[in-house]
Amino acid sequence: MITLHHLENSRSQRILWLLEELGVDYTIKRYERDRKSSLAPPELTSIHPLGKSPVITDGGATIAESGAIIEYLLKHYDDGSLLPAEGTPEHLAYTYWLHYAEGTFMPLMLLSLIVGRIESAPMPFFAKPIAKGIASKVRGGYLDPNIQRNLEFMQQTLLASTWFCGERMTAADIQMSFPLEAAEVRCNLAEDYPQLAAALARMRDRPAYQLALKKGGPYQLMGRSNN
Repeated sequence: MITLHHLENSRSQRILWLLEELGVDYTIKRYERDRKSSLAPPELTSIHPLGKSPVITDGGATIAESGAIIEYLLKHYDDGSLLPAEGTPEHLAYTYWLHYAEGTFMPLMLLSLIVGRIESAPMPFFAKPIAKGIASKVRGGYLDPNIQRNLEFMQQTLLASTWFCGERMTAADIQMSFPLEAAEVRCNLAEDYPQLAAALARMRDRPAYQLALKKGGPYQLMGRSNN
């Protein structure tokens, strides 16, 4: 049986959602973050050497990384409902968005989080102007323009179709849920990117998403509570 090693408030929430969409039997082992550092607990290293989540075990297999887990679960448990047929434009889009989520957009969200922590970190008064000046240059010269460009790109995609790969939801949309939720706490999606806000609302309205919230415990992603 599949076991999801589920770290609270993390990317593993979308794997929990995928498992509910697939309707497969699975168990959850839930881990809490360290209250001071917000890092994963050391016991996760007994499952995978990097000690990160999500990780699933299935029989003798241990699979880490959201994209790899999604590909594994679809290969072994999907009936074709969450994966477009090969050779179609939808399948090409599926492959793109599956990798775009972590390859392009999430590094920007992570950098934004790091810069924000630098800006708010306690430090000697003489160092604060220097740190804030560096952070401001990173934001203005690189981070904010690239985040905006990517949000506009996603907005235009969802103006043309209901989901990222067309008119049917796929596992790529599940992969994209975490980046959209990360963007939601940094931007006013409802006002500035209404198609992205609407996509998130569609995701959250799905029964499987709601079941994942109930089974996974409280979910608060960098400032937003979804319990």
